[in-house]
Amino acid sequence: MLTRIIPATKEALPVIGIGTYRGFDVTLDAVREERLSNVLDALFSAGGTLIDSSPMYGRAEDVVGSLLTRQPRAAPRFLATKVWTSGREAGVRQIEQSFRLLRTDVIDLVQVHNLQDWQTHLPTLRSLKEAGRIRYIGITHYTRSAYAEVERVLNTTPIDFLQINYSLEEREAENRLLPLADDRGVAVLCNRPFGGGDLLRRLRARPLPVWAVEVGATSWAQLALKFVLDHPAITCAIPGTGKPVSMIDNTGAASGPMLTRRQLGELTETT
Repeated sequence: MLTRIIPATKEALPVIGIGTYRGFDVTLDAVREERLSNVLDALFSAGGTLIDSSPMYGRAEDVVGSLLTRQPRAAPRFLATKVWTSGREAGVRQIEQSFRLLRTDVIDLVQVHNLQDWQTHLPTLRSLKEAGRIRYIGITHYTRSAYAEVERVLNTTPIDFLQINYSLEEREAENRLLPLADDRGVAVLCNRPFGGGDLLRRLRARPLPVWAVEVGATSWAQLALKFVLDHPAITCAIPGTGKPVSMIDNTGAASGPMLTRRQLGELTETT
């Protein structure tokens, strides 16, 4: 799988990961355990490593932690989660709970979810980073109304990662936030790479462009992800899924040629 460099450390990160919202917020039984284990197998087999979760996602952290105990330890994984509460003590308790649920002594990335009380939580995250318990810190959001505050954080506060929405139908981040993150040396995780959910449904009603074969794309999902990855500021896209076939399809965007300028133009006109 293609990789991109995390500016803070020059560590290489595979460009397709997985988001666990909804898809992993389940009660595990034998059927769901097999299905979601196969999702992670598909990610790891393709060379992906990043699994993104949050306390906001219900049972997802616990499900991820449980499934990873059944995975071969040799499989590389990059665990990302979030703090999503107000107040220092509440934040500390929630982060410690994430360590327990994910069944790990080190979390690769902890992000302040939707900027909630970020001024309070970022010092806590820095202390944990200095102690070696987390490796990177960051912030997240997914709505345009928060972009001004996201920009303020990027301009004033050292962080390692920004997680933001970006897709063929939600392109506002490319105006200021993505160039700013690139300039500030901040890695970018792309959430909502398929937009609000209607994008793929609309596109699947149409035939693939004839040039899709030139970039090794066999689905609209792969073309949508190749659009996201075309932006140089994007480090990794994290489409959410609880289906092995979708995970396999998504990872297919991380190999083969990227889009040409002409193809990008045609793709954006299509949507």
